[in-house]
Amino acid sequence: MVVAPSRNVMVVVDPTPQSAAALQYALSHALVQRDKLILLHIENPISWKSTISTFLRRPSLSSPTSPNSIPEGASDTDTDFLDQMKRSCKIAQPKIDVRVEKTDMDGRDKANIILSKSKALGIDLIIIGQKRSLSSAILGYKKQNGAVKGAKPIDTVEYLIENSPCTCVGVQKKGQNGGYVINSKTHKNFWLLA
Repeated sequence: MVVAPSRNVMVVVDPTPQSAAALQYALSHALVQRDKLILLHIENPISWKSTISTFLRRPSLSSPTSPNSIPEGASDTDTDFLDQMKRSCKIAQPKIDVRVEKTDMDGRDKANIILSKSKALGIDLIIIGQKRSLSSAILGYKKQNGAVKGAKPIDTVEYLIENSPCTCVGVQKKGQNGGYVINSKTHKNFWLLA
């Protein structure tokens, strides 16, 4: 019997419903028993004021199953949501090795931070939550060299999908039981039922 090699799977996490959907997708559809899961949180001191309401309201998340692995000095909000996400992973996939990586923006753009971290950690698959309006899903984001003045800049998720050396999947949750819309280099707006 041939055993598949383990993969390093990175889920980009923050306290948003899109991030929670990406983690749910990873746990239910992308991870297999021997994989290693890295939850990457990029701290941006300006933006993280909300909570992950769709992910943290699940009743199974309240049971303590793993020790807190967040470095000292992290804010309570970051520690709470990262700890909850890690515990949720252990509940859903107890045999998966889960760890948290944190980094600061330091004036850099999010896409390049994710790409450099994925290279440094030997990531095989990046999963990131995607928030797309109907117009951006239909028209897409386009801003190339010599772009028309006023064109929208390329979306972080779209940039990662096109420029990541490993597979990158953008995930958008569609309702409670509506499934996911998946975007990658090979699949655009692919509807995956839950």
